[in-house]
Amino acid sequence: MSETTHEGAVAVNPPPSPDDGLSPADLAAKYGLTVSGARPSLPQYVRQLWERRHFILAFSRAKLHAQYSQAKLGQLWQVVTPLLNATVFFFIFGLLLQGRAGMSNSEYIPFLVTGVFVWTFTQQSVMSGVRSIANNQGLVRALHFPRASLPISFSLQQLQQLMYSMIVLAVILVGFQHYPSWSWPLIIPVLALQLVFNTGLALIMARLGSKTPDLAQLMPFVLRTWMYASGVMFPLQYLLEKRAGAPSWLVEIAAANPAAVYMELMRFALIDGPRHQHLDPQVWLLAIGWALLVGLGGFVFFWKAEERYGRG
Repeated sequence: MSETTHEGAVAVNPPPSPDDGLSPADLAAKYGLTVSGARPSLPQYVRQLWERRHFILAFSRAKLHAQYSQAKLGQLWQVVTPLLNATVFFFIFGLLLQGRAGMSNSEYIPFLVTGVFVWTFTQQSVMSGVRSIANNQGLVRALHFPRASLPISFSLQQLQQLMYSMIVLAVILVGFQHYPSWSWPLIIPVLALQLVFNTGLALIMARLGSKTPDLAQLMPFVLRTWMYASGVMFPLQYLLEKRAGAPSWLVEIAAANPAAVYMELMRFALIDGPRHQHLDPQVWLLAIGWALLVGLGGFVFFWKAEERYGRG
């Protein structure tokens, strides 16, 4: 179609577009366009993380090797640090305060070292999660990737570090005549559940820590209180009931906290003795419940903040 202008020239009108009349939202949907930095759907986010699984594993290994690269003992500090903590706790709680609840050294020392190693796994996952976004702002701003990769990588780093500690723990157990038995393979599901729990907690702390930088300074005090309430150095029931006179319901609440639950399962799997021959099935239900609640809840909690992280 054409028309004559007032100068006598002929102007040709373009043919109608199939997109005429479409709103901007309809145009974006038609051509697959999205807002820059917009949060993906939850299934899309899971797929993005899976596609970057090699980066997550490589990043966790790199952080693990870099952690003690400046120390003369290097990676040995991964094991020496929790062992030194266990030694201090042994002198204070095992000897000075007599908090071993009548256990001999052959039972109390494996009890204590197991608790310290399991607790350190959760403690370090939380602390690294708090700082995972704030301490990697250069990476966050330079590259586009699911930000959940960072706290997940740090949780995997702590799992790898725990693997070294488990070798030393096995030597200690055998040295105190706690030999491998049918229950030792139970450490695999226990660690898997604890990893899911720790990762969810790290994701929650990563989001909170990015909004409140002072949280990294507060968390050591929170974690220390949690440690004392979880029976790392002493049997909770003995301390609360026999020494403090606490009511039974308070003992049950303390024993149901996730750190105490995963320590109880690990001690049941590894240590022989009358205190660890029987385990209430409720402990397994608590371990699964905490992993699902905190693991899945933490992932969704972090995913909802991905739009803000995506914008830098």
